[in-house]
Amino acid sequence: MGTVGDRNSTAQHQAVRLVSMLLSAIMVLAAVGWATSNIREIAPQNRAVVFRLGALDRVQESGLLWALPAPFEKVLLLPDAATVLERRIDGLLRSPAAQSGEADPETESDTLAGSGYLLTADASVVQLDIRVFYRVTDPFAYALQQDHVLPALDRLVTRSAVVICASRDLDSILVARPELVSADSDVAERRERLRADLMNSINTSLTSLKSKGMGLGVEIDRADVQSALPATAVSAFDGVLTASQQAEQAIASAQNDAEKDRQAADQEADRIVQVAEAQSSERLAKARADTATVTGFASAQGSDSDPGLLWRLYRDRVAKILSQAGSVVTVDPRDDARLILQGADK
Repeated sequence: MGTVGDRNSTAQHQAVRLVSMLLSAIMVLAAVGWATSNIREIAPQNRAVVFRLGALDRVQESGLLWALPAPFEKVLLLPDAATVLERRIDGLLRSPAAQSGEADPETESDTLAGSGYLLTADASVVQLDIRVFYRVTDPFAYALQQDHVLPALDRLVTRSAVVICASRDLDSILVARPELVSADSDVAERRERLRADLMNSINTSLTSLKSKGMGLGVEIDRADVQSALPATAVSAFDGVLTASQQAEQAIASAQNDAEKDRQAADQEADRIVQVAEAQSSERLAKARADTATVTGFASAQGSDSDPGLLWRLYRDRVAKILSQAGSVVTVDPRDDARLILQGADK
């Protein structure tokens, strides 16, 4: 009986020893795991901000990070300086309640009616869908403001969008009324500058916050803006655009018709001038032929010629000429009396 009890006692001691060794091994492994919990590899697209006892301690770029285990040091992973992050500003979009109210305008409130619309300098409204692309430039500031960075960025972008739209008319934001934009105006250039002005305005606000000790630790690299008219106004603008295009077509057609008429009139005027010149040449030639006899006598008359020959020739010819006239009025320049000779009836 004693031998059996000794064997049972030995077995129990061995079991307790094995359990103790197993627990000790687990505790050692847990301690090693805890001690090395903050030793990690930082990826190339990341960097780490290390907090020691809740205070900012250092920034670790990509590579192997050696840090004390929690709660002595806490590691926060952030994007590196070259990584560009994207943020869509949802606050500038039409709210779902406003979009549902568009289907039934009678149920839409005044508050929802202006949701997602921005006022321009010419009292028009426009919708902007803005996406900003930013980088983390100050890891410490970003780590301190991490929970507030995106909401603050949304407010800054919204404020800048309101200011930019209020300083521009509708055609400087999007092509809404091309018929009002002259070819030599700078509206197209101002429309291209919209993104740059928006980005500069946001960065100026970020710099102002940084100078006051409230920096977000980010910088805007690019801003993409998609502008659109309110859905209820699109059909009206389309109607105006269609009418202006039709008017331009009508004006162009009228100008073509006027040009054709002008060319036809020029051709007719040229023809009339040519006919008149031909008729004048013909009449001149006939007049010269009719007066050739008189001219020849006048040029051939000398000192010994008969001085009354021209007068006899004149009286012979003038009677024939005057007989073709309906009436002839002759006026003696030396007397006020008038002699009316009746011509032959035709």
